[in-house]
Amino acid sequence: MANCLLNHWLSVLVLVMWLGLNVFLFVNAFLSYEKGDKYYYTREILGFCRRTLRKQLDHNLTFHKLVAYMICLHTAIHIVAHLFNFERYDRSRQSTDGSLASVLSSLSHQEKEGDSWLNPMQTTNMTVIYMTLTSIPGFTGVIITIVLVLMVTSSMEFIRRSYFEVFWYTHHIFIIYFIGLGIHGIGGIVRGQTEESIKENHPYRCAEFFEKWDDHDFHCKSPQFEGNSAESWKWILAPGVLYFFERILRLYRSQQQVMITKVVMHPSKVLELQMIKRGFSMEVGQYIFVNCPSISYLEWHPFTLTSAPEEDFFSIHVRAAGDWTENLIKAFEQQNSPIPKIEVDGPFGTASEDVFQYEVAMLIGAGIGVTPFASILKSIWYKFQHADHNLKTQTIYFYWICRETGAFAWFNDLLASLEQEMEESGKVGFLNFRLFLTGWDNNIAGHAALNFDKATDILTGLKHKTFFGRPMWDKEFSTIATIHPKSVVGVFLCGPQALEKCLRKCCHQYSSLDPRKTQFYFNKENF
Repeated sequence: MANCLLNHWLSVLVLVMWLGLNVFLFVNAFLSYEKGDKYYYTREILGFCRRTLRKQLDHNLTFHKLVAYMICLHTAIHIVAHLFNFERYDRSRQSTDGSLASVLSSLSHQEKEGDSWLNPMQTTNMTVIYMTLTSIPGFTGVIITIVLVLMVTSSMEFIRRSYFEVFWYTHHIFIIYFIGLGIHGIGGIVRGQTEESIKENHPYRCAEFFEKWDDHDFHCKSPQFEGNSAESWKWILAPGVLYFFERILRLYRSQQQVMITKVVMHPSKVLELQMIKRGFSMEVGQYIFVNCPSISYLEWHPFTLTSAPEEDFFSIHVRAAGDWTENLIKAFEQQNSPIPKIEVDGPFGTASEDVFQYEVAMLIGAGIGVTPFASILKSIWYKFQHADHNLKTQTIYFYWICRETGAFAWFNDLLASLEQEMEESGKVGFLNFRLFLTGWDNNIAGHAALNFDKATDILTGLKHKTFFGRPMWDKEFSTIATIHPKSVVGVFLCGPQALEKCLRKCCHQYSSLDPRKTQFYFNKENF
């Protein structure tokens, strides 16, 4: 009885969490719809909510992982509980001591009154493996456990980063998992006493008199059992319907024609694609999913938009970081060949959309992680061009950490234009560049030292000098907290996990306990 209750409520808990996960992800990541010529997003719908509530939408992947961990934990508990049950089934079937368990196990599978057996092990010769592989619950349980193991192991960061295709394809066998979960309860291996039988043989009254069940003159009769109906399909039906319609919506959007208007090859094997698409509308910092059918019909990869909402096109920057991106760059490098077809789905919202809601913003990009901030910086340039007086942000600190000097050329023209625009408009203190070069040798450092007195930096051509090494974040946060003693500072990162931990710690450390003084709010891009 205890095992049955444990299995029942653990299963309910897992399925409830899965339902919540689907609804959450559907609302957060995929609930965008087209109305006229404009996309509307959940983040905009919740724009009236407090900042703390809106920020929870940016933790969708973290929530996804936590639910996955809980599913794995409860799956393990569920399997262990079944193993204990199987041991008890086998022991009861083999028993000849005339105990209650032995009597219940001996109930025939061929009773005239119906299928009233209780022990699924029908004979003393039946093994646990045979029973598992020949029953619907057992066979589907094995299948969905194998699928879950494959999905979890292929989701490890090492595999996801180095072998994205393995992660992508194995993650989509979740369809098999939920089909198996839906029919897992069919077969009635978990059984209960029928309502009619309970009236004649109530467990509390008749269990201790089981020796007299066959006595026709005794008031307790032999109990009758039936399989409990499958209920897991009820819990996965609603998320399944939502997922189906979401896939139809994304398929429709992805089939809309995308025209590539410009292709630019930047240093360090970075490809820039400028595109147009009917009805496409974006906000700063958003991202899209990109598919190239000539490379793979099924693979969709996320890329941050590097264009500004004010521009009449949208663009992405693609760095060679795996087989798919390398093949994409090679396809566009080929001369005298037609431009590959590109399909686009999105855009989708990120934390960077809120950048202009802060009085002070710290934009921190590592390598190609600068892309979401390129969109923000371009938008700033357009806002100053059109004298936008509704801009709430007063100061922006832009940090770009690169390993090689060639990376600065990706957006060098943009940074130079912004620097000039700030000078001409008398807003030199509005935008502060902090460029850091982490991969350098003595020749580069010596050359920079000899030319330090020049008006422009020898590496970037900007008036802001390039720093060698990594930022001293304690010093940076302390300085900003001193300069802006009563401001709300938004810290936005697109970079590695190690940097994320450091910045989170600094945000907590340098935020004042007094809510009227400097407060740092951490935001990170998640894909």
